[in-house]
Amino acid sequence: MTTLENRPGPVDFDSPEHQGKLAELYRDFDAVGMTPLWRTREGLMPHHPEPRAVPHLWRWSQLYPLAARSADLVPVGRGGERRAIGLGNPGLPGDPYATPTLWAAIQYLAPRENAPEHRHSQSAFRFVLEGEGVWTVVDGDPVAMRRGDLLLTPGWHFHGHQNVSDTPMAWLDGLDIPLVAATDQGFFEFGPDEVRDKATPDRSRSERLWGGPGLTPVSAAGRPRPSSPLMAYRWAHTDAALAAQLELEAEGQPGVVEPGHAAVRFTNPTTGGDALTTIRTEMHRLRGGTRTRRSRTSASSVWQVFSGGGTVTMDGLDRTLEHGDVFVVPAWTEFSLQAADGSATDGLDLFAFSDAPVLEKLSLLRTEVSN
Repeated sequence: MTTLENRPGPVDFDSPEHQGKLAELYRDFDAVGMTPLWRTREGLMPHHPEPRAVPHLWRWSQLYPLAARSADLVPVGRGGERRAIGLGNPGLPGDPYATPTLWAAIQYLAPRENAPEHRHSQSAFRFVLEGEGVWTVVDGDPVAMRRGDLLLTPGWHFHGHQNVSDTPMAWLDGLDIPLVAATDQGFFEFGPDEVRDKATPDRSRSERLWGGPGLTPVSAAGRPRPSSPLMAYRWAHTDAALAAQLELEAEGQPGVVEPGHAAVRFTNPTTGGDALTTIRTEMHRLRGGTRTRRSRTSASSVWQVFSGGGTVTMDGLDRTLEHGDVFVVPAWTEFSLQAADGSATDGLDLFAFSDAPVLEKLSLLRTEVSN
C-alpha cells in the first residue's frame, strides 16, 4: 500500500532509465496492436477537418474525347458491365474516388450499344449533360434519358442502359461507392442477359404515378420510402423552377438562396427529404455577373457545369469554368462561384451532388458562410 511517506518521488522523464522503459512500453503496445491516444490525438481529433482529397477540376474538353476513344477499344458487356471512367482525386492516390465518400465518372455508350442489367447496394444517379437516344430500365420501368435530366437508381434496383440511336451519348455518373466500401456494405448481383427490346415511352411508369410536383397518389400516401420512387427528374421542370425563382427576385419577392443565385434540391416525394438516402442532388443557377458568398461545409461535393461559364474559387485559387467541366470541393474547403457576364456565356448553371444527407443523419454536418 502506497502512503504519503513511501510513495515514489518525482520521475525524471529525461533519464536514460525512464526513456528505456518507455521505449519498451511502446514496443509492447505495438506487439498487441495498441495505440496510445497521447501520441496520435492530432491525427485522430484535429481542430478542424483535414481532408486528404484536394480541390481539383477536370476539363470536359479532355474527358469526352478520352471516353470516346475507350469506346473503340473496350466493349460493354458482362464483367466490366459499364464503360464508366472514374475521376480520381489527386489527393487520394490509388483510389478512383472524387472524395472519400463520393464516386464520379463519365459513362459513354456508343450507338446501338447495350449495357446489361445488374444491381448493387450502392446508390447511383445519372445526370445528362447533352444528347438523347438512350433509355435506362429501372426494375423493369424504361426511362428516357435527355439533356438536363436527373435519373435515379437507388440501391438494389436492377438497371441497364440501351442506346437505340445512331449517335453516342455520355453522362455524369455519381455513386456512394467509397462510403459503401468503407463500411463493408457492398453487394452486387447480375441481372438477366437478354436485352429488353421495347420502345421507350415518353413518360416512364414512375413519372406517370409520381410526376406531378406536390401530388402524391392516394394509394401511396402515408407510406414513406427511404429513396424517391420517381426515377426521372426532367429538365423542363428544373429549368422552370430556377427561372421562376429569379423572376420572383426581380419582382422583389423572396425565394432565391442569395441575390442572383437560384437553386433547387431533388427530393423524395414520400418524405420531403433527399431523393437518395446517401447523396444530395441539386441544380444551381447564377444570374450573369453574380458572385456567391464564400462558404465552407464539412460535406464534400462534386459539381458539373451544365451551361454558361464563370469561375470557381477554392481555397483562394481561381479556376475558369466552361461547359461540362467537373470540379470537386473537399470537406471544409472555402469556395465561391462567379458567373460570367457576357452575351455568349451570360449566367451559369451547375449540377451538384454531395454526401450531406449522411452527415446530417449522423449530426456531423457543419457549415460556415462569410458575409
